[in-house]
Amino acid sequence: MMPIFLGSALAYPHVNDISVIVLILTSLSALCVHAAGNLFNTYYDFKYGVDRKVNKKTEENDIIIGEDRTLTEGLLKPDDVVRLGLALYSIGTFSFLILTHFSLAREPYLALIFFGALPLSFLYTGGIGFKYIAMGDLLILLTFGPITVLYSFISQAGHYSPYPVLYALPLTLNTEAILHSNNTRDMLHDRSVGILTLSLLIGKTFSYYFYCVLIYVPYLMIAFIMFKVSWMCFLPLLTIGYARELCEEFRTNQLHKLPNRTAQLNFLLGSLYILSIIVTNTVRGKQQFL
Repeated sequence: MMPIFLGSALAYPHVNDISVIVLILTSLSALCVHAAGNLFNTYYDFKYGVDRKVNKKTEENDIIIGEDRTLTEGLLKPDDVVRLGLALYSIGTFSFLILTHFSLAREPYLALIFFGALPLSFLYTGGIGFKYIAMGDLLILLTFGPITVLYSFISQAGHYSPYPVLYALPLTLNTEAILHSNNTRDMLHDRSVGILTLSLLIGKTFSYYFYCVLIYVPYLMIAFIMFKVSWMCFLPLLTIGYARELCEEFRTNQLHKLPNRTAQLNFLLGSLYILSIIVTNTVRGKQQFL
């Protein structure tokens, strides 16, 4: 939801009002595509043996690999997951078609973004299976980062602008840190089932350095925005202490809960980032970011 809210916050000064209907339809269509992509990820991971029942060790020092239990525990059957994924894609598409009626956008950009991102969410594990050939990070980074922010912005503002893509980068890099920490935690498991991830390619040490880059570079970007646009954008910098703790946990190999804790940072950073944009534009009385 953070990319949707960020795009809407950037669009607000252009239209002097946020359409609640457009926001709901944008959120619903994007979330349905995201959820459908997750379901097909579950299906193909199970099909290719990535997710399977394992005998988990319980000794104090053992690391338990977190796997999707939807199919491995029999919560749903594979065919049920496929049908639910297709249903969500259908709901998302229907929501998008309604959105085109209420949105100010009259350009083809909105359709190009939606129907371009929809197959990408499937191709993460389906079809080409970018996840299995060390390209999953790039795909997720694009699909649920700049693309979603731009989709939300155009839905509200009614026109294209390249600036939302740039302002999406801090949140995008932080989101990638979630996936990267998850892949690093699961390196041994992924290697055993034949998956090639970025973490496996660069190894544990460089994975740590890359994680630190993903965590700290957004703060440098936000500091630049603070000096160039408004000092009121300092709010996300309040989370840098938490970010330092996460990097230390990675360094000391405390990886089991790191993806979830990184997701918590993403929520805090994203919320404060969006709030700083809203406050800045409200206080200044006009658009400061585009």
